[in-house]
Amino acid sequence: MSESHHPVDHVRDAWYIAATSKHVERGPIACEILDTPLVLFQGEGGKIAALLDRCAHRNVPLSVGRVRGDEIECGYHGWRYGADGICRHVPTMCGPVEGRARRVESYPVREQQGYVWVYMNPEEPSPDHEPYRFPYLDEATYSSTAYSYDFSASVHATLENILDVPHTAFLHGGLFRNSKEANEITVLIQRYTDRVEAQFVGEPRPGGILGWLLAPRGGTTEHWDRFLLPSVAEVEYKLGRSHLLISSALTPLGDFKTRMYAVASLRFPVIGRLISRFLRPFAMMVVRQDAKMLTHQSEAIRRFGGERFASTAVDVLGAHILRLLRRSARGESRPSTTAEPVGDPERMIMRV
Repeated sequence: MSESHHPVDHVRDAWYIAATSKHVERGPIACEILDTPLVLFQGEGGKIAALLDRCAHRNVPLSVGRVRGDEIECGYHGWRYGADGICRHVPTMCGPVEGRARRVESYPVREQQGYVWVYMNPEEPSPDHEPYRFPYLDEATYSSTAYSYDFSASVHATLENILDVPHTAFLHGGLFRNSKEANEITVLIQRYTDRVEAQFVGEPRPGGILGWLLAPRGGTTEHWDRFLLPSVAEVEYKLGRSHLLISSALTPLGDFKTRMYAVASLRFPVIGRLISRFLRPFAMMVVRQDAKMLTHQSEAIRRFGGERFASTAVDVLGAHILRLLRRSARGESRPSTTAEPVGDPERMIMRV
């Protein structure tokens, strides 16, 4: 099957991570989501706000200004804006300063688990759903490590890469799996209204360093890969009493710019905290290999004027991810805490 398309349309009715909470504490910061420049700032009350990074007066970025109380002040002429984007103060001006033309767009913000999430539709001040929560980040029985990385790739390509099993034996051979493994396993694919999940049944412990760390004595794993709208990837392994979940929340900065905020949570008997220290350096080695390959992929896509993919059944989640992203961009699918299954699970056999 051949496909030709450009990166999917932007999904704006969704929450994306704009920054970490600690980053915003250092003053107004500039960031970008969906090719939209934003400024984040924290007022005296501790609440974080997100505005379009453009002063309504002379279009100077507000991010080069400073915070005054609960307002942000433009560094050019001193206009001040509240968290709602309304201009509250114009120096030397007598009389009312508020006016439609003097307002900048504001965006809903949620701060949770050390991350600042922004809802990218300013016309919807009260979104009907909340941001994704990293499942085990707050649980004392798990050791969690957080990391981030910027990819020169579309959000679709980055998502598919994170959830793609076949490439791991070749690109990450020795670190995770290897090309000599040839185990036939069953894959069950279940679609939902806002997500898709692949369960790999009867998979032996993967080769490489990660598999050995999690299950030194070998055994059979329980393995799931999931995509959740708008841009979350989960990779989950259970090996005996060990449990690992890597959750990656992706922020599309632009068509070919994607930032990953990931949390790896590990529950391991006896020496879990010791092993968790190796997770971040191991994960970053894998991520750097992926980033290099995705950069090559993006360069080729641009050179040839679009994506032309020849897919097979073992590209387990790629087509489903693309379908959900397109549906979401058209407003036909949105994240939900009560997602309904769509049809019966699909079954296939693959070799890993």
